[in-house]
Amino acid sequence: MRSPQRQPQPLPEDRLRNGGIETPSPRPRIQTHFHSTVSEQKLRRFNILILIFRFASLCFSLAAAIFMFSTSRVSNSPSWYDFDAFRFVAIANAIVALYSLFEVGASVWEISGGTTLFPEVLQVWFDFAHDQVFSYMLVSANSAGTELARSLKDGDTTGTDNNAFSIQSDISIALGFAGFLFLGLSSLLSGFRLASFIVNGSRFHF
Repeated sequence: MRSPQRQPQPLPEDRLRNGGIETPSPRPRIQTHFHSTVSEQKLRRFNILILIFRFASLCFSLAAAIFMFSTSRVSNSPSWYDFDAFRFVAIANAIVALYSLFEVGASVWEISGGTTLFPEVLQVWFDFAHDQVFSYMLVSANSAGTELARSLKDGDTTGTDNNAFSIQSDISIALGFAGFLFLGLSSLLSGFRLASFIVNGSRFHF
């Protein structure tokens, strides 16, 4: 009857080399660190993309508000505050410009510091909710302004006799729609962050 084979014992020098304790392989730790580094790089690129969209929304909305407000300087022509729809366009774009300015600052804060300006759960809900509300407000204002500008041109009230007013209002509305486009893109990304936070407990997860 054969005796059971014995497992080879580690040599004394091997035990001394390891301090008498078996050390785990460093590979899992290296892989975890590599995965964490890649995730941080993706998060940074994601936040930079949001920053670009919010900065574009700020520029277009601010320009739209300035163009609409400056129609009052045109002599012998109507002004933006003479029409409800144009007042809506001017005020909505001004509000979105202020909101975008705040969000640009919050994005810069997050990129530079790695943390959100508010607590994470509050930040993701704040961004998503305000992006939705202001997007609908901006597209409603610019749609109303488009209908008014078209009706004024069809009625020949300001389209021929007050060409400067008509051009400025058209430019303002067009810039407002561009601002809405970039605000809508920001809303999609903030919605992704919110969904990721609800599912995974983090605002960014791959």
